[in-house]
Amino acid sequence: MEIISVPIVVNEKQIDSRYRLVIVGSQRARQLMEGNGPALQTRYKKATTIALEEFLESKLEFYTGKEARLAQREARRLREEEMRHQALQAKERQITNEISKELSVYVDDTPRAKDEADSEE
Repeated sequence: MEIISVPIVVNEKQIDSRYRLVIVGSQRARQLMEGNGPALQTRYKKATTIALEEFLESKLEFYTGKEARLAQREARRLREEEMRHQALQAKERQITNEISKELSVYVDDTPRAKDEADSEE
């Protein structure tokens, strides 16, 4: 039997409404589409179906209310920190490239044609 054809029974201990199920499922599906791996082995290919199966198997952890706001702030802080780190690495690469270009102008240790002719005589 396919998971989509099974009627979804909302367990009041697990989730408070079907609307919350839709929100949690859509957020998890977005994570799956962005490259996060599934929390369980599944035969399904679509991100929404995998998210629904993970929910039904109680593999998803989600927060509501004050906990959700705190988790969002922490996730935003981590994303900003990662962006700063990536920007710093890009700046370091740029500086390294500029230094190597400048040094290549001053330090040229490749043999020249005139020097080679003099050394052959």
